[in-house]
Amino acid sequence: MKEVTQMANNPSAKKRIRQTATKTESNRAHVSAMRTAVKRFRSAVEAGESNVEELFRLAAKEIDSAATKGLIHKNKAARDKSRLARLLKAN
Repeated sequence: MKEVTQMANNPSAKKRIRQTATKTESNRAHVSAMRTAVKRFRSAVEAGESNVEELFRLAAKEIDSAATKGLIHKNKAARDKSRLARLLKAN
């Protein structure tokens, strides 16, 4: 965890800084996992691989998870899944 130079003076503010850093790290990991799953699906579709259904399911799961946690908006999640499903259908 990266140490932040703190302006906080009271203990609750210092704790809040620590909590925010932890949550930020976790949120970044979730968003990164979602993007990686989407990229894997797209590259598999381009390459014509046989496991695209499985990769689509994993990508949709990651997108839904990010939307549930509030990391992306629910409409963005629906839009992304719709675009991936359209790629899957065209394949």
